[in-house]
Amino acid sequence: MVLNKPRQLLQLRDVPKPRPAKRQLLVRIATCAVCRTDLHVVDGELPDPKLPLIPGHQIVGHIEEIGDMVNSKFKVGDRIGIPWLGWTDGECAYCRSNRENLCDQARFTGYTIDGGYAEFTVADAQFCFHLPDRYNDVDVAPLLCAGLIGYRSYRKAGDARRLGIYGFGNAAHLIAQVALYEGRDLFVFTRPGDTATQKAAKKLGAVWAGGSAEMPPEKLDAAIIFASVGPLVPMALHALAKGGVVVCGGIHMSDIPSFPYADLWEERVITSVANLTRRDGEEFFEIAPRVPVKTKTETFPLEKANTALEKFRAGELSGTAVLTIAE
Repeated sequence: MVLNKPRQLLQLRDVPKPRPAKRQLLVRIATCAVCRTDLHVVDGELPDPKLPLIPGHQIVGHIEEIGDMVNSKFKVGDRIGIPWLGWTDGECAYCRSNRENLCDQARFTGYTIDGGYAEFTVADAQFCFHLPDRYNDVDVAPLLCAGLIGYRSYRKAGDARRLGIYGFGNAAHLIAQVALYEGRDLFVFTRPGDTATQKAAKKLGAVWAGGSAEMPPEKLDAAIIFASVGPLVPMALHALAKGGVVVCGGIHMSDIPSFPYADLWEERVITSVANLTRRDGEEFFEIAPRVPVKTKTETFPLEKANTALEKFRAGELSGTAVLTIAE
């Protein structure tokens, strides 16, 4: 499924089967989960995508061919995951200081390199992951972005005991499970009046759930904002205890309105999360099966990718949309 131009429907097309270059793997794709970032790319909210583009960056598949200079941890037939971060130069100041997620030359799966809305793809072996055996191909796909970026956001929140989550979508649902497993007190903020999601959060284990404009019964040590809504930042900041942190977990967000300096004072912090590192993936795929993190999914055949995106855009999905690719 190919994006020829932003703000247009994807087109089902036959394209040549890719061949792996040095350090690359050829992967026969089994599933690819649909992410809000895919919507941002398709809707033209992220600048300068590769065009034409095959979107998708939560890819699960099996290695069909191995290019030259790939290390021995992979063999033909292995099941692997391919995430958003597709390549870095390894040489810049960011890469050399364990911040490869900030590499100026980085390439991103399904954005600046072709992704997983297809039968085959190639990927740099250094940025691929072995996946836990516990999960099948559908259930593990959402962990490759909602899980990994969510996990990085969660770790940026530090050792907060009282953790707020604004926007209880796919990433929030996954990371809430890790937070509860690690003994955090979870406070969940939804769209005002969304009592169904609030009840679901409480059933999962949240100590409190309410609308985004409400104040929690206790000040928060940290808050993660997964919704791409800028006005949530000052709301979350206002709910923080002294020394607390607001983590913005999205790649795109609407403008943040002004707020009183008093809400930031007393060493409160606002930070963002950009992309992921390979270490994030290794840590998350080690802890996820121990929790165990459970995903909720809704499957679509590859040729129904536009339907999946439209349902996502309209808030009509019952879980993470996962495209399944027929053998």
